Amino acid sequence: MPLDFSLQANVIDLFANTIIPATVHVAGGRIRQIAPLGPTTPDPALPYALPGFVDAHVHVESSLLVPSEFARLAVTHGTVATVSDPHEIGNVLGVAGVKYMLANAAQVPFKFCFGAPSCVPATPFETAGAEITAADIEALFRDHPEIGYLAEMMNWPGVLNRDEVVMEKIALARRYNRPVDGHAPGLLGDDARRYAGAGISTDHECFMAGEAVDKLAAGMKILIREGSAARNFEALIDLLPEHYEHLMFCSDDKHPDTLLLGHINQLVQRAVARGQDVLKVLRVACRNPVEHYRLPVGLLREGDPADFIVVDDLTDFRVRQTYLDGVLVAENGETLIPAAPVEVVNNFTPHEVQAQNFEVRIAPDGQPGTEATVRLIECFDGQLITARHDEPALVENGLVVPDLSRDMLKLTVVNRYHAAPPAVAFIQGFGLNGGALASSVGHDSHNITAVGADDASLARAVQLVMDARGGLAVVSPDGTELVLPLPVAGLMSDQPGPDVAATYSAVDAAAKALGSPLQAPFMTLSFMALLVIPSLKLSDKGLFDGEAFRFVENVVA
Repeated sequence: MPLDFSLQANVIDLFANTIIPATVHVAGGRIRQIAPLGPTTPDPALPYALPGFVDAHVHVESSLLVPSEFARLAVTHGTVATVSDPHEIGNVLGVAGVKYMLANAAQVPFKFCFGAPSCVPATPFETAGAEITAADIEALFRDHPEIGYLAEMMNWPGVLNRDEVVMEKIALARRYNRPVDGHAPGLLGDDARRYAGAGISTDHECFMAGEAVDKLAAGMKILIREGSAARNFEALIDLLPEHYEHLMFCSDDKHPDTLLLGHINQLVQRAVARGQDVLKVLRVACRNPVEHYRLPVGLLREGDPADFIVVDDLTDFRVRQTYLDGVLVAENGETLIPAAPVEVVNNFTPHEVQAQNFEVRIAPDGQPGTEATVRLIECFDGQLITARHDEPALVENGLVVPDLSRDMLKLTVVNRYHAAPPAVAFIQGFGLNGGALASSVGHDSHNITAVGADDASLARAVQLVMDARGGLAVVSPDGTELVLPLPVAGLMSDQPGPDVAATYSAVDAAAKALGSPLQAPFMTLSFMALLVIPSLKLSDKGLFDGEAFRFVENVVA
């Protein structure tokens, strides 16, 4: 229950753009009064009170935590709300997955705004576990007022071509007065204008300032993303002085180890350290997402819900206290939100895989076959995009095999919903000197994605994930095996956040011990099946050209 209390602080007003010493009076979960203390400049003896931070676009599932556990960690960093796209669990369980997120989130005071997933399945070129139709979206809007927006419209070709089903979903959002989130990496000029003109209001996929400027000119809000895999802060932050009214911060995907260390507060710190005006930075971090998504989140005004944070200073932004509806939910880095029960739901059909399932043969048994060229996926640290190279391959006994000397490893996607032959390709950038990694977090359909230095290791890593009905697995050349089970939809753990973060750190360290130079090997792996991000990706159905939006005929050129 909220308590009536008062506190003195330098109060930040993001509407008057002032910082003045004042007494904040809270009663009944709301800001009853903000009484100035007299001086018009900050008092160095007082802490600072400001609206809480909002993550303007995140897939909670990518934290490997259920919403209630995500909230317990996020509040320690001053985050009071998220704009959360349940697209990941939607691809596994459909509408039932979205309702699962709503139910679990309702157990904690954190202010989640969930969207109606717009693209489930994300494309017709992969096998998902469910479908969310336009009729499903309308039912979510009609029956669940807490569904606050139409989640990212990844089918940008469908938008540009005014696909009937795509446009029906956008029209539903307009009818129910919900904003529409975008997802259109690389769209520029007239394409960006046509995409925005269809009713798309935001984009979080910009990785170049010029792209963001084109979309801003088209009337879109731009989300500056800095997550565990995609890191676009440096490319976009210099847009803030001119465009701060139309920018927001987001993480998109945040793994538990990094969530344990910080959240949106880290982006605020970095922006201010670069010399950005603190009031403009806080508008981006706090006010803009509340207004754009019409969130029921207070902004530290009289009459608002008492959702605010207290920090030591406006440099480090160390969070002393986080309040939600007048209730103290975190203090000095410790969460005060009790753990909630976690129900386990899933959609997984385990089956056995063998090393020979991952062979790429160019010659019949008994015939040597000496030369081959493969279409190679190149991944990049901190980016979702990939490049394509046609490279001469290493061939042994008629089989195309990994070439560790050139960091050419095998990549596979294995259907987790029913038994089917795995799709196999070759990838560069993971840097493994042996062993394999496998994960049931594989955007967007969440089949099992794995990378390995040999077929036996690849098969073993995939089998470990199969046997756990979801998880992350590392297999080392010496036979060491490590698994982080993810029993909730094969995406999330049912364990407390700090425990999940510790186990994740262990599997991450094991992956890096195999030679991977990537900051987040498992997060990067999860995006190698994300077909809607160019250039070359792999689904359970085969190698896919994300620019031409069609399958590539063969792994071997």
